[in-house]
Parts: sequence; structure tokens; C-alpha cells
Amino acid sequence: MMQSCAATSKPEARISIVIPVYNGGDSFRACLTSLKTSLRRPDEIIVVADGDTDGSSQVAAAFGAKVIRLPSSGGPAQARNIGANAAQGDILFFVDADVTLHPDTLHRVEQRFQQSPELDALIGSYDDAPGADNFLSQYKNLFHHYTHQHAAEDASTFWGACGAIRRSVFLAVGGFDSTYTKPCIEDIELGYRLKRAGHRIALDKAVQVKHLKRWEAGSLLRAEIFYRALPWTELLLSDGQFKADLNLSYTNRLSVVLIFLFILSLSANVITGLSMPMAWAMTLGLGLGLLGLNWPVYRFFIRLKGPGFTLRVIPWHWLYFFYSGASFMYGLVRYYLGRWHLPVPPIPAGVCRTTATFPSNSVSSYRK
Repeated sequence: MMQSCAATSKPEARISIVIPVYNGGDSFRACLTSLKTSLRRPDEIIVVADGDTDGSSQVAAAFGAKVIRLPSSGGPAQARNIGANAAQGDILFFVDADVTLHPDTLHRVEQRFQQSPELDALIGSYDDAPGADNFLSQYKNLFHHYTHQHAAEDASTFWGACGAIRRSVFLAVGGFDSTYTKPCIEDIELGYRLKRAGHRIALDKAVQVKHLKRWEAGSLLRAEIFYRALPWTELLLSDGQFKADLNLSYTNRLSVVLIFLFILSLSANVITGLSMPMAWAMTLGLGLGLLGLNWPVYRFFIRLKGPGFTLRVIPWHWLYFFYSGASFMYGLVRYYLGRWHLPVPPIPAGVCRTTATFPSNSVSSYRK
């Protein structure tokens, strides 16, 4: 096990890094390499190779990590649970295989827990320099950075890509819900259970990692709709937590309403033959309302990437509001038809989960 090389005295808590990986490739190698530059070395690194076929488990073993290799992929929720049960640390720091740590990331995690004994968990943020250089990767990861940097520090959920939690608390609430068999909202669901149990989660905006994932249009829309929007809607309606934080801010909620009004207004103008000036004035007003409401976001992109990049951001940002709202309405219909025992529309292929139940102890079967 690796010991701290930065602290002058023995740390108050041992920190175990848990990394689930499925065919991590070069990004996973970069993730492990970044740990070598950490000012505060982890006390142990546990890699759960989730049915990998590209030799990721051998890469981790050569690095010196403790490797648990699973014969087939069961998803990151199950992999994290298994890693957590094998860990010896007081603090579990969950990191995705496609992120790299800053040299001070782990030190900041340790410092925050030392300074806040009442703290049960914390999450961090992506940094403002994503690893992949194509437009969609830059847009998506920078928008994620902006969202976390402008959110409340009293967090309402957890985050598996850069999230630390006391091991005793993690086990007490049952860990991640392993019925999520794909990278999905298992971390959000865990955060909701933590909050219901009265635990405190902090968003520490100085704890940052770099995201290396390359997003393309198909992979982005599939992940956003099927792995996040639809299952998150199911979770929101089942759990009843609608705290206005992160993606659920009041600005985002109002933007969803405005984008649908904008589309309806524009469609009506086209259908009526573009002959009603007042109707076009309304459409223009709705568009300007969307721009004004989200101006802080666009100002952030202008400052960081310039006006040309920001002009490309706007249609994708508005599309985000559209599919988020459409997914919520679809989920709402399913939810209430189910409660009324009426036939419900089928869940689209590719959704990361098809059950509406939420086990209270999903890690118990992996406890030793």
C-alpha cells in the first residue's frame, strides 16, 4: 500500500481510491499515471476490472493497484460496491477510469474531511480544460464544470466520477444500487438515500478532476436521454426530491418551459404561412428570453472559448432543454398510468434500468 509523501504526520484517516474500469484504454492509463503525481498519495488503490477484455486489469496490476477482476460486466455500481467492500480505508474516494486527478485533488479531499468532522461525503467538479479537443466534448464537459461551479455547496446528491464518502456511512446506507447495470444515475440515487438518512454531502468546488472522455453526437444523446434523463425522471417521481440544485435549478426548469413555448410558437407561425407579425414577435421574444435567462452560461463560454464557439453551444444547449423536458413528460405519463393501473408505454430500448423499485440495501450481497 502507498503511504502519504506530502504530510508531515500520519493522516487522520486512510483513503482508499476505488476505480471501476471496463476496457479503459489510454484514458485509464492516464488516470493511473496521474496518481503518481498526487501530493497526498492514496493509502490503497483498488481497481475493479468489470469484465474487461483489453488488458486493463493487467495494466492496473503492473501499476501496483489491488485488482479485482470480474468475469463479466455488471456495471459500475456493482463494481464500486465490490471495491468498497474490499477497501480498508476510512474514506472511499470513487474515481472514474476516464478522469485524471490534479496533484492536489486527494490532498483537498483529506483536508476537507479533517476540517469538517460532521461531513459524511463530498463531491468535486470537472476542471475547465477537458481532455478531448472536439467541440461536443469541450461543450459537454465545460457545461458540467460550469454547473458544478455555480451550484450550492450543500449538495443534494452524490457523484461517482469524483466523490468521497466515509466507508462506514457508505455501508450503512447500502452502497450503490447495483440494479443499475450501466453507467447511469446510480450515484444520484445514492445521494438521495444519503440525504434521506440525514447525512451531509458537500460540493467542494476546489476538488477537481479532468475528464478525458470523447463525446460524439450519438453517444452524447444516448447517454443524456437513456442513461440520465429517463431514469432520473423515474427516480425523481418515485423519490419525490425536486431540490432546485445542479441540473434541476429553477433557471433550467424555466428554460424547459420556454423552449417548448418557442417551438410551439415557431411551428404555429410556419403552419399559418408566416403571415402574423405579432406571432413572430412572440417567437422572437421567447428566443430572446431563453438567451437572456441563460446569459451567464453563454458569458462563461465566451470568456473561455470565444464567441464563435459559443454560437455553436446555443443550439446544443437548447436541444438539452428540449430532450430533458420531453423525457420528463414521457416519464410522468408512465408514472401516473402505472399508478392508475393503466397500460403504460414501453420503456425505450437502451434505458439503463427497467424497474421502478429502489432496494434499500443493494450492497449487502457483496459484504464479506
